Amino acid sequence: MKLTVLGTGNAAVSECYNTCFAISEGDSHFLIDAGGGNRILKVLKDTGISICDIHDIFVTHEHVDHVLGIIWLIRIIGQRMNQGKYDGVLTIYCHSELSEKIQAIARMTIQQKVCRHMGGRIRFDIVEHADTRRILGCPVTFFDIASTKAKQFGFTMQLPNGKKFTCAGDEPYNECNYDYVTGSDWLLHEAFCLFSEADKFKPYEKHHSTVKEACQLAQRLKIPNLLLYHTEETHLAQRKRLYTEEGAMYYHGNLYVPDDLEQFEL
Repeated sequence: MKLTVLGTGNAAVSECYNTCFAISEGDSHFLIDAGGGNRILKVLKDTGISICDIHDIFVTHEHVDHVLGIIWLIRIIGQRMNQGKYDGVLTIYCHSELSEKIQAIARMTIQQKVCRHMGGRIRFDIVEHADTRRILGCPVTFFDIASTKAKQFGFTMQLPNGKKFTCAGDEPYNECNYDYVTGSDWLLHEAFCLFSEADKFKPYEKHHSTVKEACQLAQRLKIPNLLLYHTEETHLAQRKRLYTEEGAMYYHGNLYVPDDLEQFEL
């Protein structure tokens, strides 16, 4: 399976895209979040992911930098359904309150001839803490990350090669989710900025962490592959080098600091 990181930035970035990614098995794709706007259409095109091959989307939470791209995908996929250019069903996985908000935004901003597919070929699969679904043929278990800002879920996915892939959302790991995160072969975790620049970016005020804390966590849990995302953009050209250098002081596994559109074999 392949991981494509479509965006790596936090909510306020403009030089890169907001954090979202896709897991792919051949021409089938599982999309996680969609960023904050119609740039999702461009990044999908740039990575060769056809919208018509996306049938599973997980939306972690309601913040604009994660959810508004979903509205664009509902619009485009609904239009293609009307044109006979999209086969099958689109399933959007999210918690119940988020399902209501996405559908409300869609109905206020998209024509009824598209929105009529919601509840039919565009279906919302409501997930609760510890629920498991099969996506791309793999067991995916969703978990509430215990956010104090907005209700948010992460997930863990058992890959065909036996590896465990975990997305912790865009807030620091909470110890209440130990059973989901422990034993992961891959952990995707936010790192708002360098620890050396915490006074400048104030990540803790935003319920975020730094490269140092994310790496200390992965080291403590003995996770072999750590991928950092949801970062600031002031160091975009040097981000990979700077974050890797700081992270190496606290973590001795494989540390990945991807650029937008970067791909990895899982």
